[in-house]
Amino acid sequence: MARHLDNPATSLRTGTDAHIHSGLDTLARHLRAAELYWVAPDMTALAASSGAQLAAARWSTADRPTPCGLIVFGGGVGSIDTGGVTIPVEACTWGPHEDGCVIWLLLSRRRLEAEMARTDLTLVEGETPPLIPVFGFTMPVTTEPVSMTEADPKATAVVAALAASWLLLQQPQLIDRTREQADRKDRRALARAGHSDSEVTVIDLRRQYIPDDKDPDTGEGEGRRYRHRWVVSGHWRNQAHGPDRSLRRQTWIPAYVKGPGGAPLLATERVNVWRR
Repeated sequence: MARHLDNPATSLRTGTDAHIHSGLDTLARHLRAAELYWVAPDMTALAASSGAQLAAARWSTADRPTPCGLIVFGGGVGSIDTGGVTIPVEACTWGPHEDGCVIWLLLSRRRLEAEMARTDLTLVEGETPPLIPVFGFTMPVTTEPVSMTEADPKATAVVAALAASWLLLQQPQLIDRTREQADRKDRRALARAGHSDSEVTVIDLRRQYIPDDKDPDTGEGEGRRYRHRWVVSGHWRNQAHGPDRSLRRQTWIPAYVKGPGGAPLLATERVNVWRR
């Protein structure tokens, strides 16, 4: 992708308007410095679901997992509608910009090729980068959280999922984080292209989680004795942390069953399915 951005003769450059070129230059700089993340499909689903409940987020360098990053969401993280066309979004980049934090939404060449197979069009693989930038914008960097309504309306859901993924990365009790290296063939290709052998951080959802705010099995609290158990939906909490717990950070509280152990589960018409 960086090679396509650096070469002014590529279709990525010649096929875009001149006013977008400065944004592509910024994207190229960020890619060189970016930490790489791969989000497993289960974790992607959690980011999208919890992002839908996230009203606001901060976009400063301190709130990002790294100053610059490239994150690929397994299975895709939503879509944007532009010009009457729905474009899947599978990856995002971020980095500093004079107007705040610049974010690019990306589509994979593999997905584009699959979509084009349904038409009479043919994709020229050598002229198409592995990840294709489809929409770029900036989010303001402020001391207070920025409402999701500040994002472009067509990208709000993806932006919220990205912000949620940053917050979830700060909760080690929710995720498993591992570091993976490219295979030998790809390492050689990187060396020939003059790129460093970058590792990829793999983010996956933990298979088990016991919430730290679960009520005792007695079910007693505030003078009440519960006779049933019920499902409490996942939600964000403005959690205290830092020196003397003076700071606040959005923390995801997963769904859990509340009520005294052994009591019957209260049935409702709504069914929540958690698949892993």
